[in-house]
Amino acid sequence: MIEFLIEYGLFLAKFGTLAILIMVVVGFIAGLAKRDKHDDGLIVEHLNKKLESLGDVVRQSVLGKEQLKQAAKERKKESKEFAKKGSQRHRVYVIDFKGDIRATATSSLRKEISAILSVAEKDDQVLVRLENSGGTVHEHGLAASQLLRIKDKGIPLTVSVDKVAASGGYLMACIANHIIAAPFAIIGSIGVIAQLPNFHRLLEKKGVDFEQVTAGRYKRTLTMFGKNTDEDRDKLQEEIEDVHTLFKEQITSHRPKIDLNRIATGEHWYGIRALELGLIDEIRTSDDFLNDVASDADLYRITYKRKKTLPERLLGGAETLLNR
Repeated sequence: MIEFLIEYGLFLAKFGTLAILIMVVVGFIAGLAKRDKHDDGLIVEHLNKKLESLGDVVRQSVLGKEQLKQAAKERKKESKEFAKKGSQRHRVYVIDFKGDIRATATSSLRKEISAILSVAEKDDQVLVRLENSGGTVHEHGLAASQLLRIKDKGIPLTVSVDKVAASGGYLMACIANHIIAAPFAIIGSIGVIAQLPNFHRLLEKKGVDFEQVTAGRYKRTLTMFGKNTDEDRDKLQEEIEDVHTLFKEQITSHRPKIDLNRIATGEHWYGIRALELGLIDEIRTSDDFLNDVASDADLYRITYKRKKTLPERLLGGAETLLNR
């Protein structure tokens, strides 16, 4: 009887644990389904006001009554002067681009740039705060092409790198008229890589055949399951070298003074060294840039919010949990 009760208790414990896990997963999915239910659309944020409000919090803590009154009067006077200037003040449009392997933020980037180009004038400028470690060539190539649209319209483009612009990230950054970076931001990685496992010997050992039918001599080169030949490897190497050449041509087109033989090795450098090599133009953070121009320009952050699919929200939630 005691053994039965013990086994029954263990069964209940296992069943309860499983039920709790199912409830947690269902609740997690339901929460993600409710989250980000906003419609697609453009969000415009006036950053001058945000910077001023941050300063106000500090002023209220460190200034006395009389000093606060004086500061308020000066602010009111400045506001009147800005109102008189009206459209004479130039604008700085700010875009944030956080990259991933497939540069999925490109879909929003296209909308953001189209919106800016519909109103921007020649004396305005665009700041792209870029954080991108690289990924697929065609996806990052498209993102770089979107940035090129700004330059083609004659609007000055600044790219700031506070953390990383490597590989496909630098493919985007090099488009800019001016590149600024934090002292220890990672810059470069101008190279191309392709790698994949091959299970041919394992399948052969297990007596599993792999059949692949193609039309076209080079429709498929290296494969994960078939036997790879030296011809396959040589062809893939040729393709990789060609992509590398296109990468270097892109850099030469926009930064002609750069020494390609020195920087196109696949290495990366920190911002201070990247400045010495001509990969960037200035050691400066995006915060410094915005604070410096805020007194003479209107700063607008442009964000296009795209409704995420449930799989994207699930993957995003999983990534957040892993980071934690």
